[in-house]
Amino acid sequence: MSEELFESQDIFTLTDEDGVETDFEVVGSCEYEGGIYFAVIPLDGEEDEDKIEYTILKSAKDEDGEDIFVTVDDDDEFDAVADIFEDELFSEADYGADE
Repeated sequence: MSEELFESQDIFTLTDEDGVETDFEVVGSCEYEGGIYFAVIPLDGEEDEDKIEYTILKSAKDEDGEDIFVTVDDDDEFDAVADIFEDELFSEADYGADE
């Protein structure tokens, strides 16, 4: 699974409900119960190597069949996917914690 998490390094622009555009980088992806999820970070945010803040988005289709990203509103679904990203993606970035 971790191989899939690091395959994508895409950058894209999302427009929120207020019409504000923000560029994001995909830092990981995973599958959970048939859905595809992405961990993304905004490119214009300040980076802190000790704390990676990311957003989880789910791939979906709109009424026209176009691919879109949606937020995960179900708390149990969100927690399960966040655990996957924490375990598989970000735990590997903690290289020297026990040295």
